[in-house]
Amino acid sequence: MAQYDTLDHDVLIIGAGGAGLRAAIEAASMGARVGVVCKSLLGKAHTVMAEGGVAAAMANVDDRDNWRVHFADTMRGGQYLNNWRMAELHAKEAPARVRELEAWGALFDRTPDGRILQRNFGGHRYPRLAHVGDRTGLEMIRTLQDHGIHRGLDVYMECTVVRLLKDGDRVAGAFGYDRERGRFRLWRAKAVVLATGGIGKSFRITSNSWEYTGDGHALAYDAGAELVDMEFVQFHPTGMVWPPSVRGLLVTEGVRGEGGILLNREGRRFMFDDIPENYRAQTADNEEEGWRYVIGDKTARRPPELLTRDHVARSIVREVREGRGSPHGGVFLDIAWIKRRLPNAPEHIRKKLPSMYHQFKELADIDITAQPMEVGPTTHYMMGGVRVDGDSQMSTVPGLFAAGEVAAGLHGANRLGGNSLSDLLVFGKRAGEFAARFAQERPAVRVDEREADAAIHEALAPFERPSNGAHGPYQIQDELQDFMQDLVGIVRNEADMRRALERIDRLRGEASRVAVSGHREYNPGWHTALDLRCMLIVSEAITRAALERKESRGAQFREDFPEKDPEYARFNIVVRKGSDGRMELDRRPIPALPAELAAVIEEMK
Repeated sequence: MAQYDTLDHDVLIIGAGGAGLRAAIEAASMGARVGVVCKSLLGKAHTVMAEGGVAAAMANVDDRDNWRVHFADTMRGGQYLNNWRMAELHAKEAPARVRELEAWGALFDRTPDGRILQRNFGGHRYPRLAHVGDRTGLEMIRTLQDHGIHRGLDVYMECTVVRLLKDGDRVAGAFGYDRERGRFRLWRAKAVVLATGGIGKSFRITSNSWEYTGDGHALAYDAGAELVDMEFVQFHPTGMVWPPSVRGLLVTEGVRGEGGILLNREGRRFMFDDIPENYRAQTADNEEEGWRYVIGDKTARRPPELLTRDHVARSIVREVREGRGSPHGGVFLDIAWIKRRLPNAPEHIRKKLPSMYHQFKELADIDITAQPMEVGPTTHYMMGGVRVDGDSQMSTVPGLFAAGEVAAGLHGANRLGGNSLSDLLVFGKRAGEFAARFAQERPAVRVDEREADAAIHEALAPFERPSNGAHGPYQIQDELQDFMQDLVGIVRNEADMRRALERIDRLRGEASRVAVSGHREYNPGWHTALDLRCMLIVSEAITRAALERKESRGAQFREDFPEKDPEYARFNIVVRKGSDGRMELDRRPIPALPAELAAVIEEMK
């Protein structure tokens, strides 16, 4: 059996994005010995792609904003399936986390009087997103990384974790390998924090980077933790569909927040066709900038392009399906039109959206200050994930915590733009704090060597199989991405999803027989073969949960059940691994809101 190195820590963080780094900083500040494992290079986390901003009710632009409005917006966006405690903590603590980030060196855009500038974003009632142009995620990672390296963290770059280890019922560490040389490592730890991000690589068109193969979801599932809300996959309405060099690349909601409008091939602003009743007001009009709606005794103006992401995405799909789409299967996003009301529009766009301008100019030869972009829905964010305690972020497995996109609860059925970055900060901090406490209060863990031997045997199995002309890992991955996009994508029905389950089952058999050649060093085929297990687990969980929810709500749209069913507002769908190894589903009642929070929501309605 292959050898492995054993490394000891109090707290092990798997993932080095915003949630992982914030958790590591907090745990280290409490005196814990912290190890950070990242699948790519430090600083290359997918968080750097977040562009729009950090949602926090700081009231720097509109003094009517406060945590109560933010809480109500988040609950409404999540269709009230949210973990209300997480939504409450998030709304209350986000401003402090943003100011903390600023104190650590983050350079936010400013209002004329020197406060942190905030912009409009879809689903938020007031301008709420603190931002750094359209490079907010990059600035967040830069700041957290610079702050974190002085905390004495042990960082293990380019490593993949293939199994969580347990000591009885509690977590005891993780087993994995370094991707460059293929050498195995066992990380022993009293507490583990999952911060691995999302699942986008299970779909063909995605804004997610290559690391997003659902590793944390699958690791938690195999370790016995519960997953929840797996049916809710967010398709960002504006990913590039043309040219091929930028296909799937995200066009930040900030483009619409700064005045970008959506047009069909007829040049008509189609979003005015389908404004939800709860957004209409007595004074509604089709002004160029938007329509008005009433909040208490106040009136606000919003462009229809800033409705929630699921609504905008479905509106785009409708235009395409009814023959009014762009030549390459999308619609047009035009920010250049603001030249009609801003004399210095090109300069303004380049200043507010520098990354958007430069990347599309360089990668696609598109000048967004002068011409529209062709956009369409792209797999973007996973609301579902590990079911955690709202205060501590601990899963149903003692000592196993989760934060960020891999954890579920905050966003419910649909995430509001900008809430993801504040989610990383608020719950990354909490996961690190409670993981360190857990480690300090518990005795050392023991790891059964047989578990490590079994993990090695499973990881090396693809090298020991004969090829026999069977499909390789890339062909299996490609087929999975194709049918998940087509059968379990933005518009779903039972027949398609039943077909998807049959194909997932077949691919699982093929993946268990897949063979790779060569050796462990520099072998991307081997890496993909090991990723397949994670991708198949999350694909099955998404499909089964979507079948169980026989309604359309939030990010899930079923054309065979196009309306909301009040019965399905009463519970979340929980996924877990059964004693026989098969996937089991359960309906878990949603706890009632405390009276004071129910009153907040009623007031904000």
